[in-house]
Amino acid sequence: MSETDRADLPLAGIRVLEFSHTVMGPTAGLVLADLGADVVKVEPAPEGDHTRRLSGFAAGFFGYFNRNKRSLAADLKTPEGQGLIRRLAERADVLVENYGPGTMERLGCGYEELAAVNPRLIYCALKGFLSGPYEGRPALDEIVQYMAGLAYMTGPPGRPLRAGASVIDIMGGVFGVVGVLAALREREQTGKGGLVRSALFESTVFLVGQHMAAEVMTGERPPPMPSRLGAWAIYQTFATADDDQLFVGITSNNHFRRFCEVFDRPDLLADPRLATNEDRVVARPWLVTIVADIVGRHSKAELMRLLELANIPFAPVAVPGDLFDDPHLLASGGLLDVTLPGGRHTRLPALPFELDGQRPGLRREAPRLGEHSREVLSEAGLGADELADLERRRIVVADPGAA
Repeated sequence: MSETDRADLPLAGIRVLEFSHTVMGPTAGLVLADLGADVVKVEPAPEGDHTRRLSGFAAGFFGYFNRNKRSLAADLKTPEGQGLIRRLAERADVLVENYGPGTMERLGCGYEELAAVNPRLIYCALKGFLSGPYEGRPALDEIVQYMAGLAYMTGPPGRPLRAGASVIDIMGGVFGVVGVLAALREREQTGKGGLVRSALFESTVFLVGQHMAAEVMTGERPPPMPSRLGAWAIYQTFATADDDQLFVGITSNNHFRRFCEVFDRPDLLADPRLATNEDRVVARPWLVTIVADIVGRHSKAELMRLLELANIPFAPVAVPGDLFDDPHLLASGGLLDVTLPGGRHTRLPALPFELDGQRPGLRREAPRLGEHSREVLSEAGLGADELADLERRRIVVADPGAA
């Protein structure tokens, strides 16, 4: 593991309090933490973030979305626990929360209460909906995918389908970070913090805006993606000779020329019915059959070699587990060596961008519950006797293995 303090990271010195669970809030905290902020994940004592105990589809949530953070476990339903948060908020730069509407206010930790304690605090509230008639409703990633038409656009006609990852939770968290970074920049000018809000529904609406614009331009409702009228003639999955599959995208005249050259089909290149992309879209019903026959005569490995040689977009039909050994990710630092809860060692994705040629890395593993309770509260000025009393009364939970 690399050093925990990295003064060269862009958000080094920024203190963040994170009140979150599941995906949306932890995503925002993860991005801030990977960029160097000191993110303290405040977990409810005595059980901690319920995401630690999820199984099935959600079994990897906690380990994946909580690296590079410290854990403080406190009972926020007590006056003493709420007092600790106000004390920590006095010296924080950012607070991120994705609890249900009104929860933080009931705990005495809403924006108005904490802004009074620290006017420089940037308070990021991640919710289901922004201001409006829906804002009090509970929401989930899948709920808003249906509400905003993303599920309709994803599945085949008559079979709406959620996307295959928590795309809206993640998108909403990332948009929250964009707002926080803008607020930090504004604070440099004004000296004041403020309230940043990001939401699941509006994030989904932003994603489907392209389809809204298409409806205005064409005068027709866009069909679901599996039945869409494609802009390119060859843009789909084909069967290979070894009973596998490969996606091939021929999206330009140069792609088509190189495809004909590498597969020795000068007749197709000379056919006036296939001269332009628009011509090929018209010819698609019979052209796809020809391309399927060409592709079906080769193994997947040979096709990948030829298509890469011709610089034509292609993709094997992968599953997420294939990425553990992806040569590009391994060579470029795209996977971080991590230890998940329970001591399981693996590689998981870094943030998907580079800063001066480097991917943000791992400084801390996902924390144990209360692993940093004593450390964080000591930094806030609590003495050993006060900490011991809070632990004895279960207002604070500290990991037994922590210093």
